Amino acid sequence: MSRIAATISFLAILFAGSFYSFTGEYTDPYPTDYFAPPVKGVLRLSGTFGELRSNHFHSGIDIKGGIGVPLYTVADGYISRIKIEGGGYGNALYITHPNGYTSVYAHMNEYIPEIETFVKSQQYANESFDLDLELERDQFPLKKGDKIGEMGTTGYSFGPHLHFEMRNTQTGAPINPLLFGYKVADDQSPRMHQLKVYGLNEQLETIDSEIHSLVSKHGGYGVRGDTLVVDTRQAGFGLKVYDHMTGVNNWNGIYKLDVKLEDSLIYQFEMETFPFNETRYLNAHLDYAEQVQNKAYFNRCYRLPGNRLSIYREQPEEGVVRLSSKRAKKVEMIASDLAGNQSYFVFWIKQRPGNDLEEESLPYNYFLPFNQESVIDNGSIRVHIPRGALYENCYLQYQLVTDRSDNVYSSVHKLHNDLFPIHEYFELAIRPVVLPESLRDKAFVALCGNNIVNCGGQWENGMLTTRVRTFGDFCIMVDEVPPTIRPVNFSSNLKGADRIDFSIWDNFRTGGTAAGLKFRATVDGRWVLMKYDAKNARITHYFDDTIPPGQHEFRLTLTDAVGNETVFERSFTR
Repeated sequence: MSRIAATISFLAILFAGSFYSFTGEYTDPYPTDYFAPPVKGVLRLSGTFGELRSNHFHSGIDIKGGIGVPLYTVADGYISRIKIEGGGYGNALYITHPNGYTSVYAHMNEYIPEIETFVKSQQYANESFDLDLELERDQFPLKKGDKIGEMGTTGYSFGPHLHFEMRNTQTGAPINPLLFGYKVADDQSPRMHQLKVYGLNEQLETIDSEIHSLVSKHGGYGVRGDTLVVDTRQAGFGLKVYDHMTGVNNWNGIYKLDVKLEDSLIYQFEMETFPFNETRYLNAHLDYAEQVQNKAYFNRCYRLPGNRLSIYREQPEEGVVRLSSKRAKKVEMIASDLAGNQSYFVFWIKQRPGNDLEEESLPYNYFLPFNQESVIDNGSIRVHIPRGALYENCYLQYQLVTDRSDNVYSSVHKLHNDLFPIHEYFELAIRPVVLPESLRDKAFVALCGNNIVNCGGQWENGMLTTRVRTFGDFCIMVDEVPPTIRPVNFSSNLKGADRIDFSIWDNFRTGGTAAGLKFRATVDGRWVLMKYDAKNARITHYFDDTIPPGQHEFRLTLTDAVGNETVFERSFTR
């Protein structure tokens, strides 16, 4: 049988049985008629469960809508947690249900009045905008269909939507909400865009790689010329693929990907559930360098040695293909969504005859095995990387550079590069070269580059020590510049005004162990609530009847990570 005929035969068989086998496999573990939708009307999604995001998998579905769209509890239960933050989920509610699941509603604009009143009382009691409250079951009991609030765009949300999750109450693990019977119009198959082929050595280290654009072939996808030829004895693959749904233009994540070699399954993942403590393994699942450099999201179709993610079906090959120079091997990829739509990709691959690519001996200074802890200490810098922090072996390149720039108080330590992902925080300590005693409390470990990041630091044995989760260029810098407060909506005459607004920012971003900006506002010496919108760097106070008519004194204090402080004081009349 020819390869084209074999491909057509394979696709015909797969099309004939795909819907039954796909839909029948996922209906048993979860109740499909227990939970109602959290919004009325048609569900349209701008994000799916398990999508590849920056440093994490998407843990819910994003339901499209507008600011103010009513939100409802999906089943009987009680509010078990209320969390409010300027970034992250923004205004979020957690509702625990009696059947072992907890529903989560994030980026809400407002809660219903009784919850708003309770939240505000707790914010004033704690003198904090941020809240994370765990509640008893008798505080806010709910019935299925009760209104809980409105859709919004609080936190790190860049358009109105509801981020909706279903979690296992006991373990806290998120579960794909579409497994609970929610109906979403979807007659679109996933679309495959590019294949990346990695030439691998025996340690699964990449020797070379090449990207191939996919073309439509025989009702599925293929590569030009059918057969790929590589120079190594084994290969792995990465696939750029997105799911699409009826009536929306979003490029969402797929549910499942199968890879077969000569009709035998060698790799599979499915986005059913994952523990939150595994979400950063995303950086092993995707091609991290492609994501950082090109914003390209390739699903890595083989497992790196240090990848402990549990979304995979265990296979001896772990997605790696042993190649032959005498015979091309057939590889099949099947991408699926939860509506039963599937896309297919078939190609052949072989090793180039008479060619076995030798590894280039790239210069490196330290070898860091992925399965061991590693310590680097040369007197000027100390690095302690714990076991489990690496997904693969690292041939670390290190360079110490003298930098006489203003505000640099140590050598610059070029620690590999930021294209190599790190799973766990590691200890980083730097010794200063010349640092006046008067500036020690303003010093921080800096991630150098076009945008300097304050990574924090504490003095230990003459070295400034912090914890970071990235490689890059590091040095010691000093921050003596106070943060900035800019009034957006404030005047001496606030009669009739419903709010006051301020933009706040600092000269350095923060990471590592550094704290972000801290603010405190008072009117006539009494703490007042300022709502924080981190993505827009804005804080807002909404007036209520606690501030009576007349003249008042307003004071806003803003403090950065090293203690620099700015104070804004004005009188105003209500």
